[in-house]
Amino acid sequence: MKVTIWHNPACGTSRKTLAILESLSGVELTVIEYLKQPPSAAKLAQLYRDAGITPQQGLRLRGTDAAERGLPDADDATVLAAMVAEPRLIERPLVETEKGVRLCRPQDKVLEIL
Repeated sequence: MKVTIWHNPACGTSRKTLAILESLSGVELTVIEYLKQPPSAAKLAQLYRDAGITPQQGLRLRGTDAAERGLPDADDATVLAAMVAEPRLIERPLVETEKGVRLCRPQDKVLEIL
């Protein structure tokens, strides 16, 4: 099974999710450090759509100025543009498999798509 994780190595939940994925056999894993290689707005929109959440639900509030900037109440295009410009606004980790996408908070949510 092909699995892609949008990962931040500084994040404990992201590291725990990656450890779950690395422990599985038969997984073809792609790790994307999204702070170094941010996804496009179109890719983010697709990930959130496939996860069944809105861009606002995928917004990282902790440790960012997203709330002060009004992003939780902004339209999708504004939120996505902010995330592309400042990838630290993307809540992590996002994991994509052929069975779907999950924002893996907590990390055990990844099991839903394996």
